[in-house]
Amino acid sequence: MKWSVMFFFNSALLGVGLAMDAFSVSLANGLNEPEMKKGRMCGMAGVFAGFQFAMPMIGWICVHTIVQFFKAFERFIPWIALILLAFIGGKMLIGGIRSKDSDEKKQEIKIGALLIQGIATSIDALSVGFTIAKYGWLMAFVSALIIAAVTFAICMAGLVIGKKFGTKLSDKAQILGGSILIAIGIEIFITGMRIS
Repeated sequence: MKWSVMFFFNSALLGVGLAMDAFSVSLANGLNEPEMKKGRMCGMAGVFAGFQFAMPMIGWICVHTIVQFFKAFERFIPWIALILLAFIGGKMLIGGIRSKDSDEKKQEIKIGALLIQGIATSIDALSVGFTIAKYGWLMAFVSALIIAAVTFAICMAGLVIGKKFGTKLSDKAQILGGSILIAIGIEIFITGMRIS
């Protein structure tokens, strides 16, 4: 494969496709934390972008080294995403229901939960390693960087939109955010099971 406009265009399109789950989770996070500062928003979007960069590269490495192991692992991806997002979403949902009954301040998303969200929304990007397997190392690296940049921008948009509506929805925002995460987990699971 040679460097071309189509290479950059295809990488950007891959980024948009892969970022949709991270966008939805960012939306839920913004709903949950309407007072989030810009630095925290950049950090949160950066975590999603980092995972969206790492996963295709890990997939590329697997294709070029241990293809058989990766193919066996691929069928577990929908299950892992469902479990992780249902766990985090369930915690948010329960927290939202409990805080409805009390005057508790909304809890911000901890780094552990954010990392789990990052893994859950990007684990399907491992499969992109197959898509970019024909690229050399440098092209795969650049493609993964483009995917990460697109993901960062899309996640920032999700956080901004979520914050705006989170302020308006106040106490219902955490419940809605948790429900969104659970729904994304189910969607990834159903889609993944249909493909495999």
